Amino acid sequence: MRRRLYYCDQHAIPLPPGHKFPAQKYALLRGLLAADGLYDPTPAPPAEAGTIELAHDGGYVRAFLAGTLDPRIMRRIGFPWSAQLVRRTLASVGGTLAAAADALAGGFGGNLAGGTHHAFRGEGAGFCIFNDLAVAILWLRRERGVGRAAVIDLDVHQGDGTASIFQNDRDVLTLSLHGENNFPFRKQASSIDIGLRDGAGDEEYLARLREALPLVLRFRPEVVLYQAGVDALAGDRLGRLNLSPGGLLERDRMVFEITKSHGIPLIVTLGGGYADPIARTAEAHANTFRAAAAVFDRHATFRSSVTSY
Repeated sequence: MRRRLYYCDQHAIPLPPGHKFPAQKYALLRGLLAADGLYDPTPAPPAEAGTIELAHDGGYVRAFLAGTLDPRIMRRIGFPWSAQLVRRTLASVGGTLAAAADALAGGFGGNLAGGTHHAFRGEGAGFCIFNDLAVAILWLRRERGVGRAAVIDLDVHQGDGTASIFQNDRDVLTLSLHGENNFPFRKQASSIDIGLRDGAGDEEYLARLREALPLVLRFRPEVVLYQAGVDALAGDRLGRLNLSPGGLLERDRMVFEITKSHGIPLIVTLGGGYADPIARTAEAHANTFRAAAAVFDRHATFRSSVTSY
């Protein structure tokens, strides 16, 4: 039986021409993975407002759902409000919750959205409305009795919202490996922050990650959430790092191998990616999930396209 991956790209959101959010990458990614036949793409169920409020202020949640959020907060988020945006946002969080349940049951779960790590408890920013990583951790704590969780955030932008939400929570470790001079320009304090210089490439990036992963294991998490943004790819419009497709692939393999070998359930969320053309980003995301299949399902045939772009 193939593992499920949850998607929410059926909820198209209206955006003005030239908007920076790469909405088209989600359907492109789902198409690539469907063609591989390694997974069962499954529509993400919507998260309930009460569950989202485990990580977010209730007034903020209700105002967003009703379309009455302060316009200044919507500008920081970067989307115009719409009913379609509400549906997509609830499904994005719901996909991570469903992936979390799958991970506890079978060691791995994946969401073809999510990783919205710039959302704070009472407001969003940077295309992030609700922090699905934080919601999932607190849901796992309440519903499944998970005590200790770790977030491995390898998006090129620091996971500031996640760091803020868990800054006083001793049962959550947050690791962020990111571009030091990139957004957000006011960083928060993760449990482990590793800031990289502009232009850092494969060797430097992988060396720093190799140093950090044992610290995650030392924390003894019962579950790991992986924010697998691919905006560290060389040429990404918002990235400023210089990883090759092969470097990104090795990054993913390192995370997958260490969690699998230690029996730690892993939840993978998408995160950022803004290459031009956007097909480069979709392919990089696809390679993340192809690598996961190769590690977690050893019979799977891994067909990487790292030399094609």
